[in-house]
Parts: sequence; structure tokens; C-alpha cells
Amino acid sequence: MAREIQRGANSVQGVEATLWQVPETLHNQVLEKMKAPSKANDVREIKPEQLLEADGFIFGSPSRFGMMAAQFKAFFDASHELWASQALAGKPAGVFWSTGFHGGGQELTALTFITQLAHHGMIFVPLGYTFGNGMFEMEQVKGGSCYGSGTYAGGGSRQPTELEFQQAFYQGKYVAEIAKKLKIQLIPA
Repeated sequence: MAREIQRGANSVQGVEATLWQVPETLHNQVLEKMKAPSKANDVREIKPEQLLEADGFIFGSPSRFGMMAAQFKAFFDASHELWASQALAGKPAGVFWSTGFHGGGQELTALTFITQLAHHGMIFVPLGYTFGNGMFEMEQVKGGSCYGSGTYAGGGSRQPTELEFQQAFYQGKYVAEIAKKLKIQLIPA
């Protein structure tokens, strides 16, 4: 999902999207017992101060008990200096997620992100129903909502569908276009 969002963002002329991952907070032994998938070795870990380099964000997380993963919450907790200075205020941000099943937090996970964005003064950019007919798909299982794109992971056994990938690409492009517009508007004459 993240790579498809990046691909969508990069499809906007003048936009360069970078993938980052938040630091892991669990010990390797715990991750092994959980049968957690290995981390992508081509995606670097981000530090909170690196958020300053971006004109906009699309944050993604697996859902844990209907909320963003604890690793992401720890990352936001570590961004207290950025919060204190409101250094991220006015920057657009979208969210995406994966859940184990339909009751696993498809919308609630997004809402837990919004509180973090609001405290930083970021501008939440939801999809609304701009994805068109894909938002109303009833013939196949599809994650996501008006808050952002999503997928059902099924305990790690399910891969995103083509429609979920299309929605992720669309979200990347949509948020990148808004970030680009805001950046143009903010440049003094």
C-alpha cells in the first residue's frame, strides 16, 4: 500500500515522495513470536525532526485494537519539540491503514491519527468520496473509507486487491496535488 501511495504521489509533476518507517519498539524475540513480517531493507527509519523536510505527509499504520500501532504513537510522542514550536502547522497530511478484518478499526484507526495531526496543527486531507465508484464497491472485499485508503490484512495472509491498490495510488496523487497547491499558495510574491 505504501509503495502504491508513493507511486501516486510521484505521478504529480514536481513531487518527490520518500518512504520512511518509524522505529521498531519491540524486541526481535517478541517480533519472532508474533511472526511479524521482516522490515523492508530499502526503507530507512525516520526521526521526528526529519518531518521538517516534507511539504506534506501520508502516514500509514497497521491497526492494533482499533488504533494506530504503538510504534507510531511512540514516534508522535517523540515529536514533542516539533509540537511545542508548531513547526508542522499548516502542512497537509493524509492517513492509510491495514486491519485484520472489517471490525478491526477501518475508520477508528484513521481517527486516532487525526488527534495527533490536530495537536501539530497539520491539515487533515481525507479522501472524502473523491475516489468515485471505487468508494461504493460491494462485489468484493475492500478496505478504506472516506478518511483514507486501507486494506484487510487477514492476519497477514491477505494481500491488497487491485481496487485497494488503485485507491492507494489515487490517495497518493490526491494528497500530493493538494500539498503542491498549498506550497504554491504559501510562497510570497
